[in-house]
Amino acid sequence: MATRNRPLPRQPVNGASANGRHEPAGTAAGVRARGRGPAIWLAGDPADLKDWLQYGATGIVTNTVVLNDMAKKYGQVTDVIKRYLDITDRQVVVEIDGHSTAELLEVGDVFTKMSKQVVLKVPSTVHGLGAFRALSQAGVETMCTTVFSLTQAAVVAQAGATHVLPFCEPFKAVGGDPTKLVRECAEMFRGWEQRPLVTAALVRSVDTAYAALRDGADGIIIF
Repeated sequence: MATRNRPLPRQPVNGASANGRHEPAGTAAGVRARGRGPAIWLAGDPADLKDWLQYGATGIVTNTVVLNDMAKKYGQVTDVIKRYLDITDRQVVVEIDGHSTAELLEVGDVFTKMSKQVVLKVPSTVHGLGAFRALSQAGVETMCTTVFSLTQAAVVAQAGATHVLPFCEPFKAVGGDPTKLVRECAEMFRGWEQRPLVTAALVRSVDTAYAALRDGADGIIIF
């Protein structure tokens, strides 16, 4: 049953269809259609991830820190993304940044043109809101990063983000509850039509992974 806070309708992503047709592996629409349980996304060096992808990982997620480190090893960021694409047929999430919505979309266009596997990860900023809206209307799947509060999660969901990424380990580092925001998001989105997926980010310990899945995360991102 939909709530009064139902988000605006979104277009199907990455070739997804609303008619029940089989969806590409790893897409948000595909996860909903198959109902296979929580998604496990991997992060790290492409040389390390290749062996682990065979065990059913949903895809690969990057962040700006990892991309900068990998660029020192493999060359330009586009070369790094190509390495990820070469080792999997699943989704590869590329984090982008920019000082305006137009800049975010311009940078994102570079990577979405590389492959239909690419998902864009955009920071939770005012400029990001415009990017989520435009990318949603274009049918591009997105992840929203740097989500630290329930109000942020609500706003980016309304703007059209496909995945909301509550940070976990940073809260644990300062003595807080690492999965409180996961619980809050799962509760807030319950009943929404085409709600965003709640994907726990910065999960770097077994106990945090357990807590995130227990508390209702649709998926986790692990190194």
